[in-house]
Amino acid sequence: MADEPTSIPGSAGRTVEECEDMIRKSLRTPMVKFLRENLEKAGCGIGDKFIKAVHCDGSYSGGFTPGEGIQVCSNQMNIQDEVNQVVIHELIHAFDECRAANLDWTNCAHHACSEIRAGHLSGDCNYKRELLRGFMKIRGHEQECVRRRVMKSMKGNPYCSEAAAKDAMEAVWDVCYNDTQPFDRAP
Repeated sequence: MADEPTSIPGSAGRTVEECEDMIRKSLRTPMVKFLRENLEKAGCGIGDKFIKAVHCDGSYSGGFTPGEGIQVCSNQMNIQDEVNQVVIHELIHAFDECRAANLDWTNCAHHACSEIRAGHLSGDCNYKRELLRGFMKIRGHEQECVRRRVMKSMKGNPYCSEAAAKDAMEAVWDVCYNDTQPFDRAP
């Protein structure tokens, strides 16, 4: 997981309180508002306590837990854009959980599909972010980045070996990459 820094090297990130303020700002951004509205339309409205700032062990920046909500790792956050990105990515997972009655996070294909969608639709892999991570490919960077980040995320799934995760990702790639709901097209 150390292949991609999630925060500025040598920085200790933010306090939980500072991160909570950044989450509140994030909730006012157009993309987050759009995702929250679509969760509501899908019958899965989220309350004020759905997105929380926490201090995390490890190098991940946040996560979504069905039935619990979204956690943003304050100690990995430094700037508002990072918080916005985590919130958007995790809201896409929440949307997937809402619209798929049988989504099973222990199923490698289900997990891979939601990671593909979140990576593709959230802007995690836009050119500027990739450049800041030290990945400087001119052509094809977005799909390569999504694949790399899907594999990184799936390392944390105890039900998916690396081989099973890769096979699942490849098996569902076309369908999931092209599924842009709730957007008309990839933002």
